[in-house]
Amino acid sequence: MDIKNKAIFITGTDTGVGKTVVSAVIARLLKNKGVSVGVMKPITSGCMEVGGTLVSEDAELLKWASNADGEDADITPYLLREPLAPSVAASLDKIRIEFPTIKAAFDRLVVKHDFVIVEGSGGLMVPLAGGLLIADLVNHLGIPLIVVARPNLGTINHTILTTFSAKQMGIEVAGIIINNYPNSPDKAEAYAPHMLGSLSGAPLLGVFPHVGGNDLHVMVEAIVSVLEADPATGILLREIGIG
Repeated sequence: MDIKNKAIFITGTDTGVGKTVVSAVIARLLKNKGVSVGVMKPITSGCMEVGGTLVSEDAELLKWASNADGEDADITPYLLREPLAPSVAASLDKIRIEFPTIKAAFDRLVVKHDFVIVEGSGGLMVPLAGGLLIADLVNHLGIPLIVVARPNLGTINHTILTTFSAKQMGIEVAGIIINNYPNSPDKAEAYAPHMLGSLSGAPLLGVFPHVGGNDLHVMVEAIVSVLEADPATGILLREIGIG
């Protein structure tokens, strides 16, 4: 299999658009194609404590989707207690987020795997440390960006602002994925894919369907089943560098 790129960074137009589900779906798609997939959630706020250890639920889903094992320190370099902006949560935990630490972990994962998926925290302009943003981290890692967008009213403005800002900061935008698309879209939702594809300056890589329920593992598997049966999924894989 031809693999042109080694990694992708996944951001969202806002908190709660489903970055983790999209990241897990892509990881599962690649794993099912025989690709060795590394995953990374460099900074997680609002971690839960299990047996005295902080755990990122997002990272746990990514690890399950990719079948990652034994790489926890590199998958989650920074685990923070409070569900706040990372810069604030890190300050409360008396931790300083440092890009070289994240880059070193990322480089180790790249060496071990065919492809690495990095999921960001919130959107591109989320503050991390000392005036640095998620966008600065993307540039520091030097990898392309996928923007996860919601389908409903307001998404065109949020998505175009995100892709425009990314390009202004020198970030390569591989494309957009609309997540949680309803089975019966309203008028705004029906127009969103076409409008985003034509106005954002980045290709529309996929429209991931809405799947009900609270079990994210079941949700990921259901979306993967839909995408694997859709020939258009080949566009997504090709644009992220999987031939």
